[in-house]
Amino acid sequence: MEGGNSPNLQLQQLPLATAAVSVQPHTDSFSYKENLIGALLAIFGHLVSSIALNLQKYSHIRLAGSKDPRAYFKTKTWWCGFLLLVLGELGVFSSYAFAPLSLIVPLSAVSVVASAIIGIIFIKEKWKPKEFLRRYVLSFVGCALAIVGTYLLVTFGPNSHEKMTAENITRHLVSWPFLLYVLVEIIVFCLLLYFYKEKNANYIVVILTLVALLGSMTVVTVKAVAGMIVVSIQGTLQLDSPIFYIMLVCMIATAIYQATFLAQASQLYDSAQIASVGYILSTAAAISAGATFYLDFTGEDVLHICMFALGCLVAFLGVFLITRNRKKPVPFEPYISMDAMPGMQNMHDKGIAVQPDLKASFSYGALENNDNMPEIYTPATLPIVQEQHGPKGVSAPPYRVLEHSKKD
Repeated sequence: MEGGNSPNLQLQQLPLATAAVSVQPHTDSFSYKENLIGALLAIFGHLVSSIALNLQKYSHIRLAGSKDPRAYFKTKTWWCGFLLLVLGELGVFSSYAFAPLSLIVPLSAVSVVASAIIGIIFIKEKWKPKEFLRRYVLSFVGCALAIVGTYLLVTFGPNSHEKMTAENITRHLVSWPFLLYVLVEIIVFCLLLYFYKEKNANYIVVILTLVALLGSMTVVTVKAVAGMIVVSIQGTLQLDSPIFYIMLVCMIATAIYQATFLAQASQLYDSAQIASVGYILSTAAAISAGATFYLDFTGEDVLHICMFALGCLVAFLGVFLITRNRKKPVPFEPYISMDAMPGMQNMHDKGIAVQPDLKASFSYGALENNDNMPEIYTPATLPIVQEQHGPKGVSAPPYRVLEHSKKD
């Protein structure tokens, strides 16, 4: 009986084992496919946005250098850039619905690489090959490192996927790790805001850390809103849930305050510094928020996490090298340089001040010492008489009048 029943038992267990084996590879391939779709959408969006911003900048420069009285928004080039910018932002927005948050955020390095390449292609100065390579060697190395970092990010990025339903988002929102993370972030944000507003700590790290903390909440809400929209399009309506509108309001509010701090930083510091430091701080804060809220790295092995961290570091270094090579604005010089005049020697090299210098006298002139000049060439001065201590009751006059003879 046992020998007769054993074949039946084996036949009954075989389909179950086969089904269990076939489901897992299908799930993995589907999740990697979603990662690839999200990464490609993010890369496409950042690339198109970079081209759009350069087109709009080109339209402003072209109008400024011509006698065209039209406004910038009446030109075809500006509107073409605007439409491309909207298309790029839609691509980046939709990418959050497919791939994990920690994978999409670092891919913004593509926009920095694209801007560097576009700047080199459309440069108007003529350089010799050796000078060109010497000048842009940091940009070439930075672009190569950013591309390598992007490849590592896409290859070893987190592979966690779940449907962005209202129930899942609410469950993540009230989880204790995220509540603890939000509490720490609020404390750090308030401290930095106090030092920035009350103590005038206008350091670039302080301002861009405020931007990064706000940006981490922005990307969390963007992924929730984009994911719920995609789930609603697929057939399960999520737009009637209150959590959708809560996330939408938080996304708009944090984006507005983030843009406000960025505008303040742009008034104090160079755009290259803002791009490099802001990318590093915002990416680190966003990855931390994604790992805490969406549990992006749950179930990942140590090798994938280490390679993903290496990709982030390589991308950080690439962006830093690209932005470091940008030209710094030349400050305005209010005085004429004597070197620019042909045949005129540089008077600064001999220790002679060209501009008026406030010395012991009240005279205005270009000469530093006029004591050896005749009185007829010296500028008129008002002699100052020091107060003399005379006998009691006798006060010295505060000034005296000089009487000049006809010969003088």
